[in-house]
Amino acid sequence: MSARGRRLRLGFVMDPLPAINIDKDTTFVFLLEAQSRGHEIHYIAPRDLALLRATPQAGFRPVTVRRKPGDHFTLGAPRREDLTWFDAVFLRKDPPFDLDFFFDTHIASMIDQKRTLVINDPRGLREANEKLYALHFPGVIPDSLVTSSVARLKEFMGELGGEMIVKPLDGCGGSGVFHVHKADRNVNAILETITSDNRRPVMAQRYIPEVRTGDKRIIVIDGEPRGAVLRVPSAEESRSNLHVGGSAAPCELTPRDLEICAQIAPRLKQDGLIFVGLDVIGDYLTEINVTSPTGVQEIAQLYGTRLEIEMIDWVERAAAGLDR
Repeated sequence: MSARGRRLRLGFVMDPLPAINIDKDTTFVFLLEAQSRGHEIHYIAPRDLALLRATPQAGFRPVTVRRKPGDHFTLGAPRREDLTWFDAVFLRKDPPFDLDFFFDTHIASMIDQKRTLVINDPRGLREANEKLYALHFPGVIPDSLVTSSVARLKEFMGELGGEMIVKPLDGCGGSGVFHVHKADRNVNAILETITSDNRRPVMAQRYIPEVRTGDKRIIVIDGEPRGAVLRVPSAEESRSNLHVGGSAAPCELTPRDLEICAQIAPRLKQDGLIFVGLDVIGDYLTEINVTSPTGVQEIAQLYGTRLEIEMIDWVERAAAGLDR
């Protein structure tokens, strides 16, 4: 039983359990922490959400989890209930934000949030493209351009001094990110490919040299920065994402980091984005990750700080005010 005295029913919309990395996956430690407090935890596959007339429902299975490689979960018997049967539903499908997940957010938007928490808010998830959302905060981001025009991208690169970063708006984990230079004979081919020959908009940003020392992932819970990890690129990579060879290193939250967090916190709260991962390079915010931010396990390994405790604490506090 939770210290707050009520056993909660928690549903987790997430990618297939057999495929998760139990030493890195943030949702896994949410499950472990909730289970340790006596809450009921349930696995919901992304395609198991449904609408019956105007009532959102889910097919799901109770799950037991353990930190045992190759044997980290056991599923119970399948069942189906209205989503308001749960006290809280976590929407934690890994990016990219595809059309299937888009429709899932519409189903989840039908949940009565006076009765059931949804984390993160599905309306906020639809609005907060992880590249474009940062543009709401022009004072803390690098010079940026969104366009499908190869000619305009090359012009922008010239304005920036001859180099820039380009990335797809629907990419994730560093996929499709290029560091381009005007002297590179492949620059036209790169820009034509990433824009599908002037048909698909992309984001271009000023290259920030500090990326060589690391890209900082800051975990924000309910608008407050709670921990950070520095992701350092390998010598042969421009990208610092951990799954493409970046390494995790300790770091501190600087006054500039805190300034960035304070500036964006009101908008995050307004949009119901409770659990968020900010990407900061040098003095600049580059991305705001809202669908399935990671970094919690790396922070625990570096500092011993268990942010999953703070997340489940938040859920218990918020659930105490539900109309159930």
